[in-house]
Amino acid sequence: MDRYHTEKRPPLLSVMLYILGLLNLVFAFDVTAADKSLEKIRIAYSGISGSQTPLWVAYEQGFFRKYGLDVQLLYIEGASLCIQSLASGDVTAAAVSGAAVIQSNLQGSGVVMTAGFLNTMDYELMVSSDITSPDQLRGKSLAASGPGSSSDFATRYTVEKYGLVPDKDVAIVQIGSQPARFAALTSGKIQGAMVAIPVTAKAKKMGFNELADLQMLGLEYPQNGLAVTRGLIGSKPELVRNLTKAFVEAIAYFKTHQNETLAIYQKYLKTDDMDALKETYEAVGLNLISEKPYPTIKGIQIVLRQLASKDPKAQGVKAEQFVDSTFLTELDKSGFIDRLYKPTQVVATRERPRPVVLAVTAKSNAPVKNKTKVAATPALEAKPAAVSTTSVSTTPVSAKIEVDKD
Repeated sequence: MDRYHTEKRPPLLSVMLYILGLLNLVFAFDVTAADKSLEKIRIAYSGISGSQTPLWVAYEQGFFRKYGLDVQLLYIEGASLCIQSLASGDVTAAAVSGAAVIQSNLQGSGVVMTAGFLNTMDYELMVSSDITSPDQLRGKSLAASGPGSSSDFATRYTVEKYGLVPDKDVAIVQIGSQPARFAALTSGKIQGAMVAIPVTAKAKKMGFNELADLQMLGLEYPQNGLAVTRGLIGSKPELVRNLTKAFVEAIAYFKTHQNETLAIYQKYLKTDDMDALKETYEAVGLNLISEKPYPTIKGIQIVLRQLASKDPKAQGVKAEQFVDSTFLTELDKSGFIDRLYKPTQVVATRERPRPVVLAVTAKSNAPVKNKTKVAATPALEAKPAAVSTTSVSTTPVSAKIEVDKD
């Protein structure tokens, strides 16, 4: 009996700690192995507006990781610089205007559009309160992002429609991003700027006049879409296929998850104005971004016609040269996209969701206005995995890449 009393037994706490330690090692190994299986890529975007919804949602809700991609988002101010970074290989893909893609492709870069997120103009020309008619634009300055940008095209297109000559009757000043253009307008440095929702609502509240609403024109235009190089398509087709899957699934998600999408808007658009955020969601997210985001051939033809007067290379070129819809067509014909919109009774909860704080007390019942009927809950192929902890860089990529190369 004494032998049993004197024998030392390991305390229960020590045993539990030992087991927990083993479990942590196994878990750490699994996480490391999973992370190593993801392909690290960088995706650039050149604008801060609702047209970037598919990109932001795919990142924040983990759809990239679901399809084996560890993505770092890089904000590049200006479509031309964004395309340069793509053509040089500094980034893998870019969410950028079609005009920039076309101009780069004409120079032999091999950059093409594989998806079209926004195939029309959602800009409004906001001008100072003393301008009430187009003829009063003569001698004034209007802001655009940069050469090849959608805002530059929209500004020149509108000025010409008013019978004025860009850069002669009206100065087109290259200022940069939408926040930068609006800041220049509010400071009085320029007298007008092309801005999109939600900045339009803010501008009207501040007393600026809406001189033109380009959305009312019904003009097809490749305002924003996914661009890659033909070299990437040839060397890594599975990567491009997975990118396409992530984007179309992100579109299906945000069309049926308003509150989650508003939270993402709040983060990237940097505003707490819920009216403006909801307007962005309903006007752009629900109505303008298609469930099947094919690039617009008609829109590309419009850009080519405009460029042809200045660039002989744009004359007689077919719009199909600037598009590769192989992967989107493949997903469409297979039924992959349609299945995302079929109702399901049970949807598994996504593990370890990205925490995004947003004060929303009531769930919106705003109807979906898309041509395609959207189910109350999308039948996603599978819920995305845990979201990457990689932070989003809001530093212009030119500075970021220089740091990386040093």
